[in-house]
Amino acid sequence: MKLLFIADIVGQPGRRAVKELLPQLRQEHGVGVVVANGENAAGGSGITGKTAEEIFAAGVDIITCGDHLWDQKEVMELLAGEPRFVRPLNYPPGTPGQGSAIFAAPGLPPLAVLNLQGRTFMPPLENPFLAARAEVERLRQQTRLIFVDFHAEATSEKIALARMLDGQVSAVIGTHTHVQTADEQIFPGGTAFLSDGGFTGPHESVLGREIEPVIQRFLTSMPQRFEVAKARVLLQGAVVEIEEQTGRAQSIQRVSCSL
Repeated sequence: MKLLFIADIVGQPGRRAVKELLPQLRQEHGVGVVVANGENAAGGSGITGKTAEEIFAAGVDIITCGDHLWDQKEVMELLAGEPRFVRPLNYPPGTPGQGSAIFAAPGLPPLAVLNLQGRTFMPPLENPFLAARAEVERLRQQTRLIFVDFHAEATSEKIALARMLDGQVSAVIGTHTHVQTADEQIFPGGTAFLSDGGFTGPHESVLGREIEPVIQRFLTSMPQRFEVAKARVLLQGAVVEIEEQTGRAQSIQRVSCSL
């Protein structure tokens, strides 16, 4: 099985990149399943049912999220009834939505998708390491093919979680920093890892936002409106090839392509 992960989709430019580039990537890499992080898909912050449907219609199978989960009130409809939408698992018990989902593409074995959020330099949630250990054990009773989107700031936290899960999951790819790292590798137990997949959207920017207001914020410490930028739109992420019988990753390849 080949899985394409699309890193943080930012605003309308990011959604357009998915719509226009995904068919080509599916064909080029022989992709069977597509997972995308959509936490910045609606206006650059949060996600709504409408933007999620646009992403699904473009060919994405499962959407993950992150710390901007609550930025759009319309997210509640996704949390209440969309089985293809996954929010960070390590929210307290009783939080709406689900932290993992199992997707079965025609002709392929079931794939579990698990979303976690880090705690270092991030809003405080439950311990992602403890949550991951218990949930992976549960998911492995149903499938050995498990993909983890770890939405976290600190590289050390991402690496440590992936090392802990080595041999238990197929891949751990980090999101949140919007800067694609060059440390893709397969750990000894067969887990593919990439610290951060980057982001899908306008790269003539500061992490997807117009440049000047961000500079002004740093210069003056005064509030600014950070609009989504427009130029040099890229789709970023990674393709992971997974051995279907064992769930071990066979290869991981970074993706960064422009409109």
